[in-house]
Parts: sequence; structure tokens; C-alpha cells
Amino acid sequence: MISFVPEPHLLDSPRGRDWPRLRAPVRDQDAAPPPFAEVAIVGAGPAGLAVASALWHHGVRDVVLLDRAGEPCQRFFGRIDLLGQRVLRSPYEHHPGVEGYRDCELLDFARLHWSRLTPVERREIRMAQAGHRSVVPVDVFDAYCAHLVASHHVAERTWRASVREVRPTTDAVTVLADRFTVTARHVVLCLGEERRPAPESWWGGGRPPSGVSYWDEPLPRGGQRQIVVGAGLTAAHLIGNALAAGREVHWVIRETGERFQCADVNSTFFRPEGRARFDRVTWDERLGLMARFRRASIMFEFRPMLERAEAEGRLVVHRGEAVTTVADGAAVRLDGGRVISGDLAVLALGTAPSIGTRLLPPDLVAERDGWPSLDERTLGYERAPRVSVVGAAAGMVLGPAARNIDGHRVATARVAAAIAGRLSQESVAPQRVVARV
Repeated sequence: MISFVPEPHLLDSPRGRDWPRLRAPVRDQDAAPPPFAEVAIVGAGPAGLAVASALWHHGVRDVVLLDRAGEPCQRFFGRIDLLGQRVLRSPYEHHPGVEGYRDCELLDFARLHWSRLTPVERREIRMAQAGHRSVVPVDVFDAYCAHLVASHHVAERTWRASVREVRPTTDAVTVLADRFTVTARHVVLCLGEERRPAPESWWGGGRPPSGVSYWDEPLPRGGQRQIVVGAGLTAAHLIGNALAAGREVHWVIRETGERFQCADVNSTFFRPEGRARFDRVTWDERLGLMARFRRASIMFEFRPMLERAEAEGRLVVHRGEAVTTVADGAAVRLDGGRVISGDLAVLALGTAPSIGTRLLPPDLVAERDGWPSLDERTLGYERAPRVSVVGAAAGMVLGPAARNIDGHRVATARVAAAIAGRLSQESVAPQRVVARV
């Protein structure tokens, strides 16, 4: 039983502070990368940054990162800022640093900039040092990622590109993008997760009706009544923003009640014994664990604010009611027959892992129950071993924490070591052939 609920003020940290930054080379983002590389990384979010940093420590420097935004972590922080999110759910020990290399941990980075932190932020650092749960400011994490980018020479290896196709062969992998092609000996897919679309039955598929939008789209200003559909942390941020703007909010939750918890998945899965628990069970049992522990939940810090708003009538919560249809003018019909009308309806239906199905041939992904078939030692595709994944796509190997930044650390350590080892073997092999001759 939880007897202590953290106060909402932990959700508020300054954004846009001036942090000392290492200088990084500036180059033309529209230029084409080298046509050949040892490793190509598709996606330069926190997972891609972790992989590039880890390979750097392994001595693998011939790396090309291809990203839609063309700048490391830009899309990640863009989504966060769109929601007005000020703190991360992941604590200080879960970050994209390189497991086994202590060149700069997130906690150390924050302590180095102690004078820039608020009293609340300093208290959270002390909590982290004592081994307790801690809340990480987005601003600190942003500056830390910029530090990793500069210190591991990631920016100069990142190019703007929309990857269309990945073609593996026995000896290499060709990555086809919108403006160029790169051939690499190994490719790592760090694709993250994409928003989960509404069921086709809600309005027939395609773009939402007028007055309806998804959580990752800019919301129109104005209006007095806002509807939020979804039960996770994103929905909580949308509700908080609407309440702060003075709107009446109607919140639709399919389940019978809200779920509040510190981490996005059970903390046991962040530890080796939790991952071992996942390793020891069958595929069907893993599916059951994923369904049980990847459910939407909200940080405890939101609870007092949401309960107070509901008690005051500014927030109306429709619990245990599923949406059946959505129509123009933000008219949301529930399965009980009631229709909620508002000036704006925002859909926060969660995200789904990108497992490579749009880039790789389906037979190589070998999708099973929505997951790729991976080598559990290397996180490479079983049918395309030169292509690996880091991020949510590794969920059926690493467990529910794969989608979290902590899961990125574990996956990165496995993938980077496997690729570095293979590259070392491949570079020695030709010399052995010559010696025999």
C-alpha cells in the first residue's frame, strides 16, 4: 500500500537554461554522408545516441547516423516540449550513458552543474545518491545529451535522412534514404515508437475529423471544453495543460480507474533478476507479462492535482467507458450511448514499437505477435544478423523495460559489444587467408 504521494511541485523545473557546452563541429546538414561505413545507425534519438557513444568506446569510429530531424535527440525533445513536460519519468540511473564506461554519468553531470539547479532539483540528486527514486529535469537531461553528442563526436556523424528501405546481404547492408544510399557492414535500427492510431471504426480511418487531433500534433488555441482520450502519462500532461489554460476537461478512460506508479513499468524489470525472470519463461508467458506490465500509467506527482480538479468540477472523468465513434466537432460517443461534445478532442492512445516492418522485407523481420524474431545474445534479426535493434522492438528479449531508457542501456551494451567483436573478426580474417597462402 502506497502511503506517500509525491507533491506536484516535483513536476516543475525550469526549461531553456544556459548550460556550458562543449564545441561540436558544424557542417552542412544537407550534404550526403560517405557512401560506405562500418556501422549505420537509423534513428538518432536517445537510443541511437547511446549506440554511437558505446561504439566510440569500443573503438568503432566509422559510424553514420541517419535521422529524420538530422540532429541527435531533436525529435525526442520536440515531443516533450510539445507537451510542456518538465521532468522525466526515468530516474538518474536510467540514462543513455554507456554501461561499463563511467566517462560521464547523468548524476555526475548534474552534480557538476550544481549551481544551476533549483533547491528541489538538488534534493532529488540527494535522493538519487541515497538510492531512492529521483526525478530528472528535462533541462538537465537535454544538456547531458548535448554533452554526450559533443564528447563522442556524434553530431558530425549525423545526417538528415528519411530511410526508405534496408537491404541486408551476406556481407553488408544497404540503407536507402530519400537523398542518398549508404552501405555498411552492420546496421542498428533505433526506431523508437510511433503513436498508436485510433481504431478505424471510430471514423473510418485516415485523418481525424475536424476538432480532433493526436497528442503529438500542435493543438489549436482557444475553446472552453477539451476532451482527452487515454490513460497514460501523455494524457495527464494534456489534462494539466488544459486545466492551466482554464478549460473544462472531460477525460475518457477505458479502464475502471487510473493507474498511478513511479516508473512506466514495474521496477523489478530494470534489474538483472527481473530480466532473468523474463528469460526463463516461454514465449506465451512473455506475452502475458508484456500485456500486464506495459499498461498505461501516470506518475504519482499528478495525483493530487487531478483529484483536486475533479473534486472542484473542473475535471470530469469517464471511467470504464470505451469510445465507439468520433465525429466532426469533437463529438465523442461512448459505448453506453452518451455523447461528449467539446471544442477539441485530443487522442493519447499510447505508442507501438517500430520493429522494422516498413524497412526490411517481412520474411526477414519474421514478425510474431507484433514482435520481430531476434537473436537474444546480439539483438540481431535471426534472418538478417547484420541488422540489430535497440529500443522498444527488443521488448520480447529484454522485457517491458526495453522501451525505457534503462532498457536502451542494456540493449546498447549487448549490441555494441557484438558488433565490435564481429568487426574485429572480419578485419583479421583476410590477413589469415593471406598467411595461409
